[in-house]
This record gives sequence, structure tokens and C-alpha cells, in this order.
Amino acid sequence: MAGIVSSAARRGSRRVAAGVSVPAEIDPIARVVADTGLPHLDRPFDYLVPAELADQAQPGVRVRMRFAGRLVDGYVLDRRPETEHSGKLEFLQKVISAESVLSPEIAVLARAVADRYGGSLEDVLRLAVPPRHAREEARLPAEPAAGELPDQPTGAGARWSEYQAGPAFLQALADGKPARAVWQALPGEDWPARLADAVRATYLAGRGAIVVVPDGRDLARLDAAVLAALGPGRHVALAADLGPSQRYRRFLAVRRGQVRVAIGTRGAAFAPVRNLGLVAMFDDGDDALAEQRAPYPHAREVLMMRSAAEPAALLVGGYARTAEAQLMVESSWAHPLAADRAVVRRAAPRIEAGGDEHSAGHDSAAAHARLSPAAFQIARVALAAGRPVLVQVPRRGYQPGLACVSCRRPARCRVCRGPLGMRRGSSVASCRWCGALATGWRCPVCAADSFRTTVTGAVRTAEELGRAFAGTRVLTSAAEQVIVQVPAEPALVIATPGAEPIALGGYGAALLLDGGALLSRPDLRAAEETLRRWMAAAALVLPATAGGRVVVGADSSLPTVQALIRWDPVGHAVAELASRREVGFPPAVAMAAVEGGPTGVAAFLAELALPAGAELLGPVELDHPANTERALLRVELSRARELAAAVHTARAARSARKDTDPARARMDPLAMF
Repeated sequence: MAGIVSSAARRGSRRVAAGVSVPAEIDPIARVVADTGLPHLDRPFDYLVPAELADQAQPGVRVRMRFAGRLVDGYVLDRRPETEHSGKLEFLQKVISAESVLSPEIAVLARAVADRYGGSLEDVLRLAVPPRHAREEARLPAEPAAGELPDQPTGAGARWSEYQAGPAFLQALADGKPARAVWQALPGEDWPARLADAVRATYLAGRGAIVVVPDGRDLARLDAAVLAALGPGRHVALAADLGPSQRYRRFLAVRRGQVRVAIGTRGAAFAPVRNLGLVAMFDDGDDALAEQRAPYPHAREVLMMRSAAEPAALLVGGYARTAEAQLMVESSWAHPLAADRAVVRRAAPRIEAGGDEHSAGHDSAAAHARLSPAAFQIARVALAAGRPVLVQVPRRGYQPGLACVSCRRPARCRVCRGPLGMRRGSSVASCRWCGALATGWRCPVCAADSFRTTVTGAVRTAEELGRAFAGTRVLTSAAEQVIVQVPAEPALVIATPGAEPIALGGYGAALLLDGGALLSRPDLRAAEETLRRWMAAAALVLPATAGGRVVVGADSSLPTVQALIRWDPVGHAVAELASRREVGFPPAVAMAAVEGGPTGVAAFLAELALPAGAELLGPVELDHPANTERALLRVELSRARELAAAVHTARAARSARKDTDPARARMDPLAMF
């Protein structure tokens, strides 16, 4: 093998800059992952290390080299004394930075994530390592925070004792054990403080921690809680909306070991925390935790992989429970961490369905109206008591959903087949996809020429409630303008899911409107997602013992409504997972979705060498975008890796042929409707 190195070195020697390069004396071979953008080249390549770069070209640094006649960037994975390549080896052209930004653990994780999702290593590394900011590398690293951690307030961490096995889980963290738990947070729980308790226990054990949350609002709350638990200088918050300089600075603080606690949104799952002892996540059902760039990994799965590989404790928490979390419990991969029923009843508000036989005005003609007599009554009581009232509506805007007034079929655009809606101040409906005006619209089924509203948005709801509760302050919190917090005073707070403000002292009541519209969505996860949204809103309401009331606008006989009324996310998750097994959908099986134009999908499927027992569902035409099809590929869980490998091989084959008709493949897609 040594002769191969010497021969390759002689053949590969060439002029770079001034003079003739010679290989480094020690470990002259660098294994490099090159950013080629080509799936069929998803493997490491060997390069010679010039003697003048021997000290800088260390594992984890960014380098530049020639690849197929052009300069590309990449990372050094490791250095070796020999190569198995018998052909000509090129020299590295440049070490872009001597800063080692890719740790061995993250390199291994990125490869595993790529294999899990049928993607390429370079795609995952783009998610794991932020772009370089040279000025930040030149800064002297700050000294790690020293001294004692701040004293905890009296009773801090005591609420973990309300959960069965809660104290045992904290003790496992203190002992450095890789315990895994699925945590059902109590209504009204200060979940950032509980996560901070877990982080503090891990930190005191000399280990590092990562905590991932869905969005910036949750991150701000968690940031404040961790700061209170650890004091300044011991953690960083990582988020996509940080500027490039700040983001890279915080990344370097973690990579250099200045801090050993990283919190953030989905990208923080790849934070290179040293001596990792805990990975945690809250609200794993939020679709913001699924990456929107190839290969589309979900942060929950990334954390599970890190927990198993490093190894580290795992905590997946939320008010509701996903089918994926339930599968962890049923497979004994993680243990449940929940309170007993007596504690849940003390913490939960009183919840009822508008129009059921026990609610106010159930025998009136308006019992099943959008705003039932029961909803009006509890809102008036809460406002009279000086408390704000939360009103959750599923959609923002004015009238985002329209249907034919006669046959009640959804109203569609004549241009792109998109859904029609009505904007505030407009007298003409328009398409929510392409914006075309629906002048002269007629139903293609029954020829009716007018609409009815199927979904009322937050803006229109605010108008209606403003008239119904004259003199009451009305606030709207939605994607365009999210309110973080409201005071403990009478107000109607209309919010879309995920934009509900925190009320100081808690809401006196909550109205969960248009539940039927949420549950009737043609989506595999409609029931699970609806319960998650409802519980997140209801958890902000005072307990029943303090007068907290919730009215949900949906049929009380529906299983999801019953799960909310009983506050039983576990029972709902058990039933949900059982139904997924019955119909053969994730997470009970492994699935891949192939989406694109008809020609591209057909070409992709033609390349696939499916595992034994795999099923092909479709392709079927999608409503949006136009001229798009989707095919679903399904295999049993034990063959998930084989399916991912087949997807990657098909992508690589099409890349090598330079096929021009694109098709996108995604493992375990969130949306299947």
C-alpha cells in the first residue's frame, strides 16, 4: 500500500501556486467530502495533502480542491497514511479555514441521516454547518463561564414530582444515564422551566444538552428559562433568523467547547455539543420541525439518532402525543412520563362541546351555531371576572374558504384549480394560489353562481365578536402580527393555531371554533394535528377549580373531541397508531413519496429497485401545483433502510444521466392528502 501512495504522489504532483507540491510526510492522504451537488457522487474522495498545508488540513476543516476540472469546496473527514485508490490523486488546492467546523460525531450523524432519508451527505452538511463568517473565526474565544450556577428558587424542579417517574428521570440525568422518555405535560405547565430543570441536572453532571422547539416564540421562552437555571455564558440559542455573523459566532462557541448547552429551532438538532448527555424536544407534532430542504429530515428523528449513537438521554414532550411518540413507547424504546389522572383533573380546565346535552342553551336553535350559547356564556363570565378570553380560529384572513351555495362543493379557480377565498374589503372572490379574480364564477357541477363560507378567518371573527361584545377590547394574533403576551384584563384574543399569546395569570376561558373544519381536512394527520392545536390552546386556560372553561365547536361524539374533554392524549395516540397500522401508513410502516411532473415521476419509478414486499400506490394527480403527480411507496418498517437506499440509488441514476424532468422523493412525508 505504501508503494501505491508513493506512485500516486509522483503521478499526482503538479504545480500549485509557486513551486512544486510534495505530499505531507505524515498522513498524506485526506478523505474529503466534496460539494458537487451531484447525488451519484455521494461518497468520500481521496486527495493528496501538500506539505505546506499539512498542519492546516486537519479533520473537520473546509478545503478547496479540483473536481472534474473545476474548483469545489468540501470538508476533510480524516487523514490517512495510505489510499486504496490506484489512479491519479489530485492535491488539495487550499485550506479555506483552519477552523475545524465538522466534528467526527456530526460527520457520522450526517451520514446516518442521509442514509435514513435517502439523501446525500453534502445535503445534510448544509443543514448541519452554517456558512463561514471569517471575521468571527478571528475573534478570540471567550473563556467558558465559571463559578457556581445561580441558586434555584424555592420549589424549583418540584413539579417534576407531579409526574410518575419524573424524579427518577432527573436522577438518571444527574447520574449520566441515557434514559429515554415521552413526556405528557400537564395543562398550565411551565414547560420551559421543566426543560430547564432537565438541562440543569445534565449540566451539573458535567454533560452537554440540546433542546429543540418549533419556533422563535417558544425559543424566547426557553432561552429565558435556561438563563435563569444556568446563569449567563453557559448556553447559546440557535435559530435560522439570526444574522450570518451571529449564527456562526454561536455555532463556534458550541464547536470550540465554550458552552455545552445549545437550544434552538430544528437546525439546533445538529449542534456539535461536546459530551452530550441530553437531547430534548417540545411539541414534536409541529410541522415546523420538519426540514423543508432535501433530504427533509425531521428534528425528532435526528435527536433520536443522536440519543442512540452518542449515547444520550432523550426527552420528547408536549401537551398532546404523536403517533411517532406512541410508537417509541409501545416498542419500549422510550418510557412514558405522565401524571396520574387525579393530578390531571386538578390542572385541567373544564372542557365541553358546544351544543352537547350538558351545555348552556343545548336545546336552542343556535346550539350548533359557530358561536353557541355555551360559548357566549363562558366568555361573558370570564370577561366579567376581569380575565381575557382566547378565541382560536383555524385560519387567518377574512373568508379563506368558499363553497358553492347550492351543492356545497369547494369553489375552485378556473385558471389553476386553486381554492377561492374572500379578502377583507373585496366584493369579488379570488384564488388563494394564483390570485386570479373569480368574476362571473359558476359552479361546474350545479351551475349556481354564488358562494357560502366554509371557513371564517381571524379577521372576520374579530369583526363578529367585536359586535357581539360591544365595548370589549379585541386583539388579533396571527402570522402577520403575533402577540407574545396579553395582560390579566378583560379582552377577546382572536388567534390562529400557534399564535396564541400567553396571558398573565392565565385565560379565564377559551373558545375553539370551527372544529369540524379542522377534523374534516383530507389529511392523514388531521385528527392528531387538531387535538394538538386544541390542547395547546386549552393548556393556557386556568384550571377548572379557578373557573377556567373551554368550549370546542365540534360534535361531542367524535373521538378527538372526547379525548380533549377527558384530556386524554395518550388514549388518542394509542387509537391513532392502531388505525395507522390498520391502513398501513407511517409510522406503522415506512413510506416514500415521489412527486413531480408525470414524466419525471414515471422516470423515477422506472429507476427504482424496490425492496421485497414493497407496494406502489398511485401515481395520482395533485390539485397543486398544476400538472403534478404523486406516487407513494410503502414497505414494512424493517425494510425502511432498503427503501431509502433504493430512493437514493434512483436519484443518483437520474443525476448521472442528467435527466431534465425533475421529481422529488421524500421519506415519511408529513402530508398525504
